[in-house]
Amino acid sequence: MIKKVVYVIIFILSLQRLEAQNIKTEIPDSLSRWEKLNKVGLDFTQITFVNWSAGGNNSISGLVKGQFIRNYKYNNFKWSNELLMRYGVNKQEGQDLRKTDDAIQLNSTVGYRKDSISHWFHGGKFTFQTQFANGYNYPNVDKAISKPFAPAYFFLGIGSEYARKDLGFNIYLSPLTMKMTMVLDRRLANEGAFGVDKAIYDAVTGEITSNGKRTRTELGALVTGQFKKEVFKNIIYDTRATLYTDYLKDFGNIDVDWQNYLEMTVNKYVKANLGVHMIYDNDIKTKVEENGIQVIKGPKLQLKQIISIGLTYSF
Repeated sequence: MIKKVVYVIIFILSLQRLEAQNIKTEIPDSLSRWEKLNKVGLDFTQITFVNWSAGGNNSISGLVKGQFIRNYKYNNFKWSNELLMRYGVNKQEGQDLRKTDDAIQLNSTVGYRKDSISHWFHGGKFTFQTQFANGYNYPNVDKAISKPFAPAYFFLGIGSEYARKDLGFNIYLSPLTMKMTMVLDRRLANEGAFGVDKAIYDAVTGEITSNGKRTRTELGALVTGQFKKEVFKNIIYDTRATLYTDYLKDFGNIDVDWQNYLEMTVNKYVKANLGVHMIYDNDIKTKVEENGIQVIKGPKLQLKQIISIGLTYSF
């Protein structure tokens, strides 16, 4: 009887030991090779006038935005991904709903460094930009001046990135980057919008003999940089710049895209934002309304300024 009890105990201990050897362990989040951030926000502005002697129109506006980051790092290899989305509208008294902001941007950078102390990563970068909805030169809402994938921009190149996470700074230098501009809307492509080759018309009948190109491909040099850091308590400054020049056409003529934002934290969920966005692209012609007709003018500096307060949630 005692021997049987001993055998049972030995058998149970053997099973426990075997089970302990087969236990699967999970990597704690703090040791994961993925860095993840999801941030969504809603900015809201309202102006109401009642018997206001100086005059004014009642208005309400809203902006929905999102930022999603997925960064992978293992030894000397890293892969950084960021998706930015914004869409805003405004409604004023006596006017239809109007778009105020519209952007989709995806950035992806792959890099490898030779050792763990180097701040230089060598690899490639991919960027995609477009918009959600049609854009208009208000008050004309009959003919859109931009649409989803009209334009859309693709950047793909090889280069080197200098990254300092401790300083909140990085700069990417690419001597060889392909830029593709897509204008998938036929009317806008025929007009030669956003730098694509426009349609060819018969000199006598005025009919189109050859449709405009839907795409335009360039090969040039790209420089991008970002600085993001808390400059004062609860105030974060984020500036991003993109510079591009084409080797084959107008070399030295630089396309500029520069964004500056101040994010001021009120509490965990409420934040105020101040932003300035500047764009100059020699291939983007401006359109103005003259006697109800859209007239194409030369390129100009594009400027957008934003002041807002709203809710932000990170998860």
